[in-house]
Amino acid sequence: MSTGWMPGLPAPTRDDLNTCVQCGLCLPSCPTFRITGLETSSPRGRIAAMRAVQAGEATVTGDFTRFTDECLACRACEAACPSSVPYGRLIEAARVQTEAARPAPERLMRRAGIAGIMGHRRMVRLAGAGLAVAQALRLDRLLPRHLRLATPRVTLRGMRMALPATSGEGPTAMLLTGCVMDIAFRPVHRATIDALVRAGYRAVVPGAGGCCGALAAHAGELDSARALARARIAELESADVIVVDSAGCSAHMRTYGHLLADDPAWATRAQAVAAAVRDAVEIDAPPGRPVDGRVAVHDACHHLHAQGIGAEVRRTLRAAGATCVDLGDGGRCCGAGGIYNVLEPEIAEDLGAQKAHAIIATGAPVVAVANPGCAIQIRNHLRALGSDIDVRHPLEIVD
Repeated sequence: MSTGWMPGLPAPTRDDLNTCVQCGLCLPSCPTFRITGLETSSPRGRIAAMRAVQAGEATVTGDFTRFTDECLACRACEAACPSSVPYGRLIEAARVQTEAARPAPERLMRRAGIAGIMGHRRMVRLAGAGLAVAQALRLDRLLPRHLRLATPRVTLRGMRMALPATSGEGPTAMLLTGCVMDIAFRPVHRATIDALVRAGYRAVVPGAGGCCGALAAHAGELDSARALARARIAELESADVIVVDSAGCSAHMRTYGHLLADDPAWATRAQAVAAAVRDAVEIDAPPGRPVDGRVAVHDACHHLHAQGIGAEVRRTLRAAGATCVDLGDGGRCCGAGGIYNVLEPEIAEDLGAQKAHAIIATGAPVVAVANPGCAIQIRNHLRALGSDIDVRHPLEIVD
C-alpha cells in the first residue's frame, strides 16, 4: 500500500502509530492543546494526521507541517499515556519528513542556524561573542520582542571563565560542555565539576567539546544529529560516567543507541555511551554550602517526562537545607522547546508568561531550573513582568 511519506527517509512506523488507542487521556497534559483547544494541537490529533499520511490520504506538506511545527516535543503526553505510545519517536520521525518537504530557501535557512552554527563549536562561540557585544551596547533592544525573550544573557567575561581540564580523584566523569551551555552557562559547568569532585569523581573537561545534536534531532535534521552524536561518542566514550548538566541534552544522549541503531560501525559504541550518561542532578554529591530558605522548582520537560527525573532535583536542594516549593502547574512546559520560542512565538509567549506567574506566586527568591532553554525563557519572562527572582541550576544553588 502506498503512503504519503517521502520515500527514502525515516518516517513514523505503523507499529508505533498503532500503539495509540485514541483514548484522549493525553489531551489535558498537552500544553499546546491547553492553549488552543484544538484537536489538531493535541498528541491524539497529530497521531491521527500521521495515520492519514501513512494511509496515503494526506501528504507531509501544508496542514501536516503546521500540526507538527506546533508541537513542543515536551513528551508530557508520554507520561500520561496508559498505552506507552512512543510519541517522542513519532514526532521526531515526522519532522524528518516535514523538513525535507519544506521549500529549499526555508530549509537552507533553518539548516544554517541549527546545523551550520549550533553544530560547530567555533561558530557557536563566535555567535556568542557577537551577542555579548550587542548586549553590552544594548543593541539587543532592536530585536523583535519574541527574539529578545528567546535570547540568552551572554558576557565575554562569562565565556572566558576557565574550566579545569582535570579535577579530583576517582572514577573518570567526563562533562559534556555542549553549545549554548558553553557560552551562556559556564558557571553551571563549574558547579557541576565541583559537585563531581565532592562525589568522589575525577572530573574531566574534554578539549574539543560541542553540541550533542539534540536541537538538530528535534528539528528533523537527522543527518546532522547523527554526525554530532558520532563526534560526542568519540570524545566521551572512554569515561566511566558521562555527566550532562542540561536536561534536554542528557535526554537526547540517552537515545544515541536508537539514533545510530542502523549504523554497524557505531551502534554498539552508541549504546555504551547512552548507558553511561548521567544527568548532573543524578550525581549524589554532598552540598558545597548550606541553603537557608525557599527555592521554587521548575521541572524541565526532558527531566520529568523523558527521564523520570524530579525527585533528584529536590533531593539535591533539600540536602543543603533548602525548602523546595512546587509551582502548582503540574510541570507544564515553559514554552522554550529548543528553538520553539523563536519559531512559534505566540504559543511560546503564552506558556512563558504562565510559567513566570506560577513562579512569582510561590514567593520564593530563587527558582531552580536544570535546562538552558528553560532558564532563558523563564528568566526573560520574569524580567518582562518586572520580577528579580534569580534563575539558577540546582547545582549552582548548592555550590
